[in-house]
Amino acid sequence: QVQLVESGGGLVQAGDSLRLSCVASGRSFSRSPMGWFRQAPGKEREFVASISWNGGSTAYADSVKGRFTVSRDNAKNMVYLQMNSLKSEDTAVYYCATDPTRPILTYDAPFWGQGTQVTVSS
Repeated sequence: QVQLVESGGGLVQAGDSLRLSCVASGRSFSRSPMGWFRQAPGKEREFVASISWNGGSTAYADSVKGRFTVSRDNAKNMVYLQMNSLKSEDTAVYYCATDPTRPILTYDAPFWGQGTQVTVSS
């Protein structure tokens, strides 16, 4: 059974940093793109960042460019999201996802975690 489990969320102040982690189990995703989405209260889920299977290519939402960094460790089947200079508008539930059927990560990814809450107080 495939599982993605996020961790590292919490309550921080504006300007602080957090590092989210996501571990995948049930199969290897070392050849799959992985990444992060988020959903704020009352809003639709939005793309945050993604990373190619070998880490050679990354993509970011404009709202997080220069502040967030996505990385992965294929030996551990993990993906990370380093979030710096957090803002109140970054408050959301953050989900990791992966798609072994496509070279890039999209909203149609078949595997998702349960989410971890990030709350940034201003």
